[in-house]
Amino acid sequence: MSGSWAALDPGRSKCGLVRCDGTRRDVIEAWIEPGPACLERLRQWRAEGLVGVVLGDGTSSGSWPEKLRQLGLTVEVVDERGSTLAARQRYWELLPPRGWRRLLPRGLRLPPRPIDDVVAQLLLERWLGRSLRRVAALEPPLLEQERRARRDQKRARTVKA
Repeated sequence: MSGSWAALDPGRSKCGLVRCDGTRRDVIEAWIEPGPACLERLRQWRAEGLVGVVLGDGTSSGSWPEKLRQLGLTVEVVDERGSTLAARQRYWELLPPRGWRRLLPRGLRLPPRPIDDVVAQLLLERWLGRSLRRVAALEPPLLEQERRARRDQKRARTVKA
């Protein structure tokens, strides 16, 4: 069972997607993208030797198994219950809080960005039965709509000042 694997946390508007290396020890890519972009990225990874995809069994996973099999990928479906809460905790393990966030009790800390990629990583870890390392700097690129929202927030603060 050699080769790299990916994990997909499908959502209605965006999906979390991670890819591990061939040794299945490190996460080498992490993305948060709309579904069609994830499918295209998986197509690219397949051409680079991706073997299969671990898929969360949530409500938005319906048509994904067939789409993935059409790419020639093996599909493993994993129970995704509790993954969002676990991903919040894992986010802070991967990227320890800094500044004022360090002072908050763990239960009150909310990640400052979507964590769909961390959920996908947890799904892959559940399937593998072990943790994967992730380079702390490995942050998924912001979705364009998130970029716009942050830019608008900064403008609104500037106008008020």
